[in-house]
Amino acid sequence: MRKGAKAAIVGSVFAVMVGGAGYGTYNFVNALNGGGEGAVGAGEPAVVKKSGPPSASEVKDVTTKFFAAWEKGDAATAAGLTNNAEKAEPLLTSYGRAAHITGVRITPGAGSGAAVPFTVKATVSYEGASKPLTYQSRLTVVRGVSTGRALVDWQPSVVHPELKSMDDTLVTGESAAPAIEAVDRDGTVLTKEKYPSLGTILDELRAKYGDRTGGTAGIELAIRHATPDTGDTPLLTLAEGKPGKLPTTLSAGVQAAAEKAVKKYPESSVVAVRPSTGEVLAVANNRADGFNAAFQGTVAPGSTMKIISAATLIDNQLTTATGPAPCPDEAMSEGQTFHNIENLAPNDNATLSESFARSCNTAFVKFADEVQVDSLTKEAQDRFGLGRNDWKTGIASFDGRVPASGGPDTAANLIGQGQVQMNPLNMASVTATAMTGTFRQPVIVPQSLDDRELARARGLSSSTVEQLRSMMNRTATSGTAADVMSGLSGRIGAKTGSAEVDGQAKSNSWFTGYRNDVAAAAMTQDGGHGVDAAGPIVAAVLLAGG
Repeated sequence: MRKGAKAAIVGSVFAVMVGGAGYGTYNFVNALNGGGEGAVGAGEPAVVKKSGPPSASEVKDVTTKFFAAWEKGDAATAAGLTNNAEKAEPLLTSYGRAAHITGVRITPGAGSGAAVPFTVKATVSYEGASKPLTYQSRLTVVRGVSTGRALVDWQPSVVHPELKSMDDTLVTGESAAPAIEAVDRDGTVLTKEKYPSLGTILDELRAKYGDRTGGTAGIELAIRHATPDTGDTPLLTLAEGKPGKLPTTLSAGVQAAAEKAVKKYPESSVVAVRPSTGEVLAVANNRADGFNAAFQGTVAPGSTMKIISAATLIDNQLTTATGPAPCPDEAMSEGQTFHNIENLAPNDNATLSESFARSCNTAFVKFADEVQVDSLTKEAQDRFGLGRNDWKTGIASFDGRVPASGGPDTAANLIGQGQVQMNPLNMASVTATAMTGTFRQPVIVPQSLDDRELARARGLSSSTVEQLRSMMNRTATSGTAADVMSGLSGRIGAKTGSAEVDGQAKSNSWFTGYRNDVAAAAMTQDGGHGVDAAGPIVAAVLLAGG
């Protein structure tokens, strides 16, 4: 909403976020004196507290009462039928007030056990504009911990499936920014219906650049996000504004391929860039939490980091692509023992190129005592433009982290573990820099749109580029990436990776590669080896990029 808009947000909701690997979960703490579970009042007779899953009759009874109170706009009563009344009441209150939703009718569907799907039909009205609203959601009935009562398990998604955070709310009024018609590099219109991964990105672009496109605001029902710098998510348009045209660097064809590729692998993200310009051609995510991990993820990149590590060794004159980089079964650094992937035969006479193509960890670990603590950090910052928090892509992004870590982390960082953090955007840029020798900060909207200052870096010498490209080509044609890249013609190169994460049964799958003037990188959480999940995603995107 614009400042001064008539829609008011009633109440506030609070949450504690526990971070981890680029996304989080929520931990709710009930008040000590009853919370949302309806403590027995003074003087009331004691009742036997029930235990076990709620019965079918209990599920039906509590959902019937909850839906009835919700339909009447009785937020207090509806909230009292949940296991978190303190959090439920403000959102249920704003449903009828700030969101101006009336005439609510809720129809339960055929449930299974304690889960109850339902359909909501209502009307949204604001200053003479009115439209029907229909959507489906679901709830689950649980046993109250302190009371034993059957209660609705409170989640914001009960009110609307697009509500994810306890701090988000619904509002109706004049849109915070004019609608936009985002177009790709060739003028093709990009919509969230056709390209689902672009949903939150288009919302962010609208919030940031809507006022620059010449459009006019409309009236809409939207999700107001509490997260700073996050645009409203429109749910229903009551009165159309005039959308302004917003140019992007994306390619509709490559974007479509990226969307299709990540759909095959849950918790996956991919980015494609044009190395000659730094323009982002595609960004896609397939994640349950809706997080743009492709641009904002902060996880260890595994062996894809060896592109930067190899450049560090070459630029510090410790070895060359054809120079020695022995690959023993294991290597010790600062009291920690490092191993290779299973079934990798040792080779005491290996070159850097061979150890790179076979993804030998110990070959890189053995250089930990020869590099300076900050050698990798300087290479990442000065040559690849990473880790300085100065990228201005057009939307929120993380530009990598390669700290000068001492102890065993010096070795761990060289193989993309330790304290190193990256995302697919970062690794696609690394591959583009390795391929061309020039760091070109990635952008998703043209720099001319707002004349923002882009990040700069020295880039790589022609000799280092030649060696990196030869090693990446070897990896793509006869190394660990050969099977995945076998269907691609032209000038190709790649690097596989897998990153172990505490608490995960499988490692994160990483893969980055290039073909002609397209570089791409992908990551799949719990995906296993690089060729298992991330590799096929990148190969599909490179094929579409031509």
